[in-house]
Amino acid sequence: MAPKKVVKKEVSPLEIRELPTPAVDDANLRMSYRIARGEQGEPYKSYLLPHWRFKTIPIARASSKSLWEAFEYYVKAGDLVGADMARKFIQMGMTRAKRYANHKGGRKYDRSERELERDGGVRSELPRSEAHEGRDEKLGASEVFKEVWKRCTSNDSYLELKTEFLAEQKVWDREQKKKVKKEEKIVVKDEEEDD
Repeated sequence: MAPKKVVKKEVSPLEIRELPTPAVDDANLRMSYRIARGEQGEPYKSYLLPHWRFKTIPIARASSKSLWEAFEYYVKAGDLVGADMARKFIQMGMTRAKRYANHKGGRKYDRSERELERDGGVRSELPRSEAHEGRDEKLGASEVFKEVWKRCTSNDSYLELKTEFLAEQKVWDREQKKKVKKEEKIVVKDEEEDD
């Protein structure tokens, strides 16, 4: 008996008007976000992840369209965290599809990070696969995302929002360090008085 094929649930179109913008009103959430630091950025990750697909070129087109619409929505709302998370998912669509094009099954290294932590040693890149089934489809999917990613990274409104965010974050970080130092002084003073 053949094993059952797992069918992923069809993802409904992204309802842009339903996208929350929590970082707009929550300074702690906004300032804790770091550009170009992995896929952190909850709750945005939960909103965008279901729309991130790259298996075929048509799926990549639909996915990149939804993510682009989310990107535009967040930029217009002045929500850099949301816009940057949408940009990251678009970039990950490009890079992940490319990985599947270059390596059958998408596995790039012989060992995972978890295996390295557990066993030590080094890991090496697996040889690239030049002619596996689905390679051209994944290359095409990667190109679909690449075009949208280029639009994101050259979007003037996004770049302006990013510049403003980084300036605000620099001031925020400086103030937080001052606050921590002040609290440390209070703790030391209290400890000295107890002695």
